[in-house]
Amino acid sequence: MPYAPPAYDSSNVFAKILRGEAPCVKLYEDAHAFAFMDIMPRTQGHCLVIPRKAARNILDLPPEDLAAYIPAVRLIAAAAMKGLDADGVAIMQFNEPASGQVVYHMHFHILPAWTGVPLLAPGGPIESATTLEAIAARIRAALPG
Repeated sequence: MPYAPPAYDSSNVFAKILRGEAPCVKLYEDAHAFAFMDIMPRTQGHCLVIPRKAARNILDLPPEDLAAYIPAVRLIAAAAMKGLDADGVAIMQFNEPASGQVVYHMHFHILPAWTGVPLLAPGGPIESATTLEAIAARIRAALPG
């Protein structure tokens, strides 16, 4: 049986962020994508890149929309790695509860990584906007242009 995603719920927190109804520490936006800091970071610089298109997950996003959105994922990953002088970067994406997805708006996690520094467990404490803004400034400074 082919995958049939549940209906998209426009009351999810990422949809609210896109509409300006919920706060975030913004990193980047373009016609297809919006990037911001994760408030419960698993590593310094943990950020999220979401499509502007309403989609529950990657299986719900039409290929042409995914193709238009994915360059922003790469852009933010490169800027996070450069801006934070990371040794690497993990890019994670989850689909449905069994995989670990908890917000049902398509998104990629960008997690800068350093040798010998483990990721924190998901669902950790909420970081202050002041701390997130200082880290975001370093990532923004590494964006081209």
